[in-house]
Amino acid sequence: MEIALIGLGKMGLGIAENLIRNHYQVKGFDIDPSVAQKFNRLGGTFYSDIARLLEKNTQRKIIWLMLPAGEVTNNMIAELIQYLQSGDILIDAGNSHYKSSIENASRCQTKGIHFVDVGTSGGVEGARLGACMMVGAEENIYVELRPLFSDLCVEKGFIYSGLSGSGHYLKMVHNGIEYGMMQAIGEGFNLLYHSPYNYDFAEVAQAFNHGSVIRSWLMELTENIYREELDMTKIAGVIPSSGEGKWTVEEALRLKVNLPVITQSLMTRFASEDCDKIGEKLVALLRNQFGGHAFVKDE
Repeated sequence: MEIALIGLGKMGLGIAENLIRNHYQVKGFDIDPSVAQKFNRLGGTFYSDIARLLEKNTQRKIIWLMLPAGEVTNNMIAELIQYLQSGDILIDAGNSHYKSSIENASRCQTKGIHFVDVGTSGGVEGARLGACMMVGAEENIYVELRPLFSDLCVEKGFIYSGLSGSGHYLKMVHNGIEYGMMQAIGEGFNLLYHSPYNYDFAEVAQAFNHGSVIRSWLMELTENIYREELDMTKIAGVIPSSGEGKWTVEEALRLKVNLPVITQSLMTRFASEDCDKIGEKLVALLRNQFGGHAFVKDE
């Protein structure tokens, strides 16, 4: 099977390596030509423009997108539709919003193109060695592509989630859960840091990850972090949010579903990025106004 892979960043190159190791023919495109050498070294064939990548042939085209969510992905899909024919398959395996995927599937359907939305989890290592994938598509197309997902994923690591949009919806909720789990780990270790005991945090994480209720890959990564003996005083406490947590909370508000932990973890991320901290400063000054409480001046 031949796959045309568009987007050769860290995740895209990982998927390429995984595909090639599983004996797929992989053609690739990226706007950054500097990735060509690395991609070709993996065994792929790099193309410098979309037209050449998708030039007409008798073979059914299968396109795999690994691009940033939003305008970049949506614009690329609009461009690709001009090159594809009825029966071709277009897979968006990035972190697109599920509503965008429903719209993109509808656009593809007008030309008979099969659109597949794939929520991909497992990070760069998973892309290379075995990911978790959530697949939204027409069921017959999923059945046809099932061997592809079986090759790319760990055992039992993929699911047919339903029609268009369902794969990215599932990944959205997955990432919301991820926000809450990481927040809980961060808060727990913060309390341990301020406790009266001199814990070895790497050893704590290792113990937590063997036989305990909270054992997980995230706890394994926590151990890795503390094994590196980083100077935490030199790490900015800023937690960027890539969007999926916000989408999860917005969906909960739309459906009137209670998500206090995920919502609070998202708010914590927003607070971490607020360097001005006007709200906190105002509260400190209000306490000073009504109660004469001292406030700390920033040196």
